[in-house]
Amino acid sequence: MEKRYYQPEIETMPVEELKALQSERLVKQVKHVWDNVPYYRQKMEEKGVTPDDIKGIEDLYKLPFLTKDDLRDAYPYGLLGKPLEDCVRIQSTSGTTGRRVVAFYTQHDIDLWEDCCARAITAVGGTKKDVVQVAYGYGLFTGGPGLNGGSHKVGCLTVPMSSGNTDRQIQFMTDLESTILCCTPSYAAYLGESIEERGVKDQIKLKAGIFGAEAWTEEMRQDIQNKLGIKAYDIYGLTETSG
Repeated sequence: MEKRYYQPEIETMPVEELKALQSERLVKQVKHVWDNVPYYRQKMEEKGVTPDDIKGIEDLYKLPFLTKDDLRDAYPYGLLGKPLEDCVRIQSTSGTTGRRVVAFYTQHDIDLWEDCCARAITAVGGTKKDVVQVAYGYGLFTGGPGLNGGSHKVGCLTVPMSSGNTDRQIQFMTDLESTILCCTPSYAAYLGESIEERGVKDQIKLKAGIFGAEAWTEEMRQDIQNKLGIKAYDIYGLTETSG
C-alpha cells in the first residue's frame, strides 16, 4: 500500500529535527507543570529536581514517575495544569481496577488527539471517499470521540455506531458499505464470527480495521483479517495523555 500522511511535515520529520522539537517542548512542559501543578512540583522537590535540570529529552530520566496510585490520589483536580474554565471536556478510565482516573481536556488537547486519529486513519489508507464505522464506546471512554473526530478531519463519512447492537452494526456495515472499522479487537473478532454466521461476508466492503484498547495476539490479528477480509492495525492510547 502506498504510504499516505495526514500531516507529512510532522510524520516525515527528520529524526534530529524531531528530537530537537521534543526537547524544546519537554523543557517548556516541565516549567509549566512546575509552576501550575503543586502535586507534581512536590514530587520533583522530593527527588531534588528543578526545571533548570531539564535541558532536553536526554534528561527525561531525571523526572519522577507518576503511578496509577498518584493519579487516583490526585482525583479529581489535583493534576490540573490549566484553569478549570479552560477545560472543555473530561474523559475517564473504566475504573475496573480501582477509583476512576479523570483527565481534563482543553480544546487544544482534543485537536491534538483528533489529529493523531486522523493520522491513523490516513495511514491505513483512509481518504474522504471512505466510510468509517466507529464501534468504540462513546461517552467517558476516549476511543469513540477520538476516532470520530479524526474521521471528520480526514473528511470520511463517519458512522458513529458506538459499541454493541451487533445486528445494527452489520446492517449499517452492509447498507452503507463501510470501508474502515474502528473498535476493540475482541469486538472485531465477534463481528467477524457474526458475519460468517449470517452468511453475508460477500456483502462486506471493509478494507481495514483500527483496533485498540485491549491486548491482542498475532494469532488473533490473523483470525480477524481472515474473517473480515481486511488488514488489521493496532492503535494505542491513554485517557491520561489526552487520548
